[in-house]
Amino acid sequence: MQRHALTNPQWAQIERIIDSSRPGPKPKIGDRAFIDAVLYRAKTGIPWRDTPLRFGPWKSVYNRFNNWAKAGICELLFASLAIELDDDDEEGSIVDATIVRAHLDAAGGKGGSEAVLWATLEEAFQRRSTPW
Repeated sequence: MQRHALTNPQWAQIERIIDSSRPGPKPKIGDRAFIDAVLYRAKTGIPWRDTPLRFGPWKSVYNRFNNWAKAGICELLFASLAIELDDDDEEGSIVDATIVRAHLDAAGGKGGSEAVLWATLEEAFQRRSTPW
């Protein structure tokens, strides 16, 4: 099993929602591989064009995702995977460990206007006492 792939219990929960007897041509990749491709893209943040070949052609994966989103299948999947809170629990919480990195300019790197630089230098090197 791949690192970003669904486990068997997760797939069992999703599989009952997906109707495999849809009309139209049979897709080249199965539903599970398609879901894994979408999860891989969401977890890694890659563009659609960089989807690994083990998931099939990137354009097919994108088109299928787009069709499912328009048909409301994605909403059904999200609703089925939603965590149900106990009656005793008044509020739920989500922990996010996302790290956001700032651009080099935001960290005091090279760049910015000279007016800001000179104003900063004037403030830093003000005379603190009167000369003799």
